[in-house]
Amino acid sequence: MAFDPASLKYNADGLIPCIAQDHASGEVLMMAWMNAASLAHTLETGQVTYWSRSRGELWAKGATSGHVQTLVELRIDCDRDCLLALVSQEGPACHTNRRSCFYTALRDGSEAVIAEPIV
Repeated sequence: MAFDPASLKYNADGLIPCIAQDHASGEVLMMAWMNAASLAHTLETGQVTYWSRSRGELWAKGATSGHVQTLVELRIDCDRDCLLALVSQEGPACHTNRRSCFYTALRDGSEAVIAEPIV
């Protein structure tokens, strides 16, 4: 069955959430938004590209930092309203220089930092 990008359920702003997960370890790295153009660019080039809401433009992950995400496999959830990108991650995924953006945990009603920046 051929993939039809129009079959995805984008939100009112034309965006769909995309979770990036390390393909080898299973670690969840980050969540960012894609639109039809960023999805097409990702599939065409193999470099994961998102839509930057703050800049209003395509954002190729790692374009300035060198922390590139290479697409290994793209998965679509059952409701077709969320994507899972299995990636090979170069360096940290988070702009705070941590491996994952999910470095804060709620434990016993308090926030705990569970990962420090990579030095």
